[in-house]
Amino acid sequence: MKEYTVAPNKDVTGWYVKIEDVAPTDLYDMRSTAIEKAEELAKGDSPSRLLILNDQHEVEEERTF
Repeated sequence: MKEYTVAPNKDVTGWYVKIEDVAPTDLYDMRSTAIEKAEELAKGDSPSRLLILNDQHEVEEERTF
């Protein structure tokens, strides 16, 4: 099962979408946009899991596809 993560950058000025906790794929200005893109990627790669982190890098929500 692949794991996708939405996490803030260091200054919490943008949000990364990461696959399998390797280098981020993209940086988005808005958290909602990053979540939308990560969901799209995870749904296309089922079975997969999406972890959404808050600005303290703690898991706020987990979704499975």
